[in-house]
Amino acid sequence: MPRKEGQKLKLLTLLEIFVRETDEKHPISVPRMVELLKERGIVAERKSVYDDIQTLNEMPDTPFEIVQQRGRGGGYYMVDTPFELAELKLLVDAVYASKFITARKSKVLIEKLGRFTSRYRQEELDRKVLVSGRVKSQEEKILYSVDTLHSAITAGNQVRFKYCDWDLQKQMVPRHEGQLYTVSPWVMVWENGNYYMIAYTEGRLKHYRVDKMRKVELLPDTEREGAEEYAEFDVNQYMQQMFDMFNGPVRKVTMRCENRLAGAMIDRFGTGVTLVRNPDGDHFNVVVNVQVSPRFYGWVAGFGTGIEILDPPSVRAEMKKKLDELEGLYR
Repeated sequence: MPRKEGQKLKLLTLLEIFVRETDEKHPISVPRMVELLKERGIVAERKSVYDDIQTLNEMPDTPFEIVQQRGRGGGYYMVDTPFELAELKLLVDAVYASKFITARKSKVLIEKLGRFTSRYRQEELDRKVLVSGRVKSQEEKILYSVDTLHSAITAGNQVRFKYCDWDLQKQMVPRHEGQLYTVSPWVMVWENGNYYMIAYTEGRLKHYRVDKMRKVELLPDTEREGAEEYAEFDVNQYMQQMFDMFNGPVRKVTMRCENRLAGAMIDRFGTGVTLVRNPDGDHFNVVVNVQVSPRFYGWVAGFGTGIEILDPPSVRAEMKKKLDELEGLYR
């Protein structure tokens, strides 16, 4: 191997050693570096390693620094690695929490994330980040569906797919006897651990859960529709109005809430919501636009007597009807 190419390989290998074998609690000495290089098939002298460390530190625009820890047990280690440990923990949590990523793929992704830090910190990730009882998808092709949808959005093309539901045999069965859906995708959103695609079809924007989509296909010779509708579409407002991604007619709803539920209202509708204190000092009113669906009524019922729907009368009456039906069921 020519000397110049050999030097480049040695620098890259030394950099990999610093990333994977060192941190502030685990510096390594130059003699140990020589041993590690030899294990990787590269023969080096101590003096050349000192020169290599200086070269790595003097490289322009590098996001890292190799520092020396003096004294007993000292040596060299890398700081400012690509990710801080706290950042990696957040990413690992996101992978664990994602329902559409299979258990096997989660393990593979977390293993890859661990390579961005030292092997000691990787062990800490494996030991401390644990999610128990998480429901994970069994369909690994979902990742590739997401990639196809993003590609279609970027290219401005339509997509085609089959949309499915679970049956009693725990199998995903296509709706409408396997009918193919052709839609114009505009944006991907993340809600309650699931990916959703918002697309234009049948004269309006609708959402589809990605893990229920099968045989997703980008249609390269098509042009996406619904540009005018999407230009006036507020994704954040759309997400706030829906409950568990269930559609329904949009209504301006006034609710009377106990003061203890102020946090719950802000968590659900955002900090832009107005909370109007009642004269009794124990309650407040909130007015919000919601897509009224069975899930909305269930959400209200979950707070018991803490929330009362005041307006409009049709929504209040429907809430009473739902409660009467429940009372009759458990009578």
